[in-house]
Amino acid sequence: MFTVSDERFEELASEALESLPTSLSSQMDNVAIIVEDEAAGRSLFGLYEGVPLTRRDLRSYSGVMPDRITLYQTTICSRCNSEDDVRAQIRKTVIHEVAHHFGIGDPRLEELGWA
Repeated sequence: MFTVSDERFEELASEALESLPTSLSSQMDNVAIIVEDEAAGRSLFGLYEGVPLTRRDLRSYSGVMPDRITLYQTTICSRCNSEDDVRAQIRKTVIHEVAHHFGIGDPRLEELGWA
């Protein structure tokens, strides 16, 4: 297990978001990125909660709370041996969860190598 400070973890998460192509990041809508220690009772690196862009329409999607992408710091760090490993796992997790925001499911993410 390789640990980083909360501040460093958030910096690495910001780097991961900034590394997304502008064509994707500019299309993200009403989504918040949250960092927590662990998912209760589950071993997850990240979790997307919300309404994917592919399911939104003007009649049913207004005045709602932001979608959430949660990154689980302790779980991510527990599988890493260096800061570079942490950086890579955060980036992979961010890409995976952002893909869910765009309506891409786990089977397709597995095909693409992002599961």
